[in-house]
Amino acid sequence: MLRKLVLRVKNWLYFFGQRPMLWLLLLINIPGTIYGYIWYESQLEITPWYFLLFVPDSPTASLFFVFVLIAFLLRRNWPLIEALAIITLFKYGIWAVVMNLLTYFEMGYLSLASYMLIFSHLGMAIQGLLFAPYYRIKPIHIILAALWTLHNDVIDYVFFMLPRYTVLDQYIPEIGYFTFWLSMVSLLIAYWLCIKKDRLILQLP
Repeated sequence: MLRKLVLRVKNWLYFFGQRPMLWLLLLINIPGTIYGYIWYESQLEITPWYFLLFVPDSPTASLFFVFVLIAFLLRRNWPLIEALAIITLFKYGIWAVVMNLLTYFEMGYLSLASYMLIFSHLGMAIQGLLFAPYYRIKPIHIILAALWTLHNDVIDYVFFMLPRYTVLDQYIPEIGYFTFWLSMVSLLIAYWLCIKKDRLILQLP
């Protein structure tokens, strides 16, 4: 039973590594990334220039994945970008889902755009994990990605450059604490899926 389950999982993951699927995901992620930066436009307009790189969290995570897909289509691996992608896609994907759910519990309803954000960010988190067997990440790449990720938390919650959910402003300390531990979980997942000796490894077709 277990062997059949493992084989089925491998077949599904192999399917996602096929070139038509890579092209499809690239065509989905490019406009999604552009829309993400547009969504941040009003916040970026009031952000000091030296923080601009660290404000649009989700679209930057998606941009990392765009480069991963491009590398795969070129039959190459860019391990540092892969590490940044898997960690930030999971972190900010789950973060956005949780923030929108908290908004629902606070207000009692969500807009259509909020539901779109929930499903799109959940997809972000999942797609980064699906391609873990194709990544060729080493410990140094996890360390560098960890520096980026934790530094971003400092920028968000020390300098208050975080995405604005005004209805949740009263919970900023709790959200910051949750975000820190979400970063740690994201790093552990990346280690578990991409570094462990007995991890699943697949070759691009």
